[in-house]
Amino acid sequence: VGMAASAALQRSVVSPAGKHTASLIFLHGSGDTGQGARTWIKQLLNQDMAFQHIKVIYPTAPARPYTPMKGALSTVWFDRYKISNDCPEHIESIDSMCRGLTDLINDEIKSGIAKNRILIGGFSMGGGMAMHLAYRFHQDLAGVFALSSFLSKDSAVYQALKGSESGLPELFQCHGTADELVLYSWGEETNKMLKSLGVTTSLHTLPNLCHELSRTELEKLKTWIVKKLPVEAAKTN
Repeated sequence: VGMAASAALQRSVVSPAGKHTASLIFLHGSGDTGQGARTWIKQLLNQDMAFQHIKVIYPTAPARPYTPMKGALSTVWFDRYKISNDCPEHIESIDSMCRGLTDLINDEIKSGIAKNRILIGGFSMGGGMAMHLAYRFHQDLAGVFALSSFLSKDSAVYQALKGSESGLPELFQCHGTADELVLYSWGEETNKMLKSLGVTTSLHTLPNLCHELSRTELEKLKTWIVKKLPVEAAKTN
């Protein structure tokens, strides 16, 4: 049975206005849902984050016991022992979710989208999940974005990148300087580590922004998305 036993992730989808030639997967933060992340972005932009040619998918993490909430059920991508950059990763739950999200990527490929036309990223824990997924298992994706996110100091991501020769997906990172949950320095350190391992990175600093999304950052993100996933020129026979 294997994969058949794990139900497909629930998702909220914003369809492209025109021909679908690229896909974007946005992973919500801990305790949120795909619909919740979509609504939050819609409120900040006064409209959906929508594109002519890019399908935007907001999956929802399955509910699982979450240690920082004393084992209460929460929609989180993986478990953590605590929210800190110097504690070991809960690799078992991370890897099991990587399998579920790989199914989502494969759904897009089956519908005719090339893998280098798929972007993945997210907010907070969603960005951390995206970095694991792309840099450990799918180094041929178009790019990765991480908003207010971080990796542990001894992350499996860093181990995976040591000695990887191929072209790696570019990382677009944003982080608020007033973030008290995921410290700006954790995001900065993650950026420096990935850069030192051969990833092309950018880090956009948002002064006075707490642990939240902002319109400014979403506008920057949209610009980057279209740069990484341009409209394909019409193929002439």
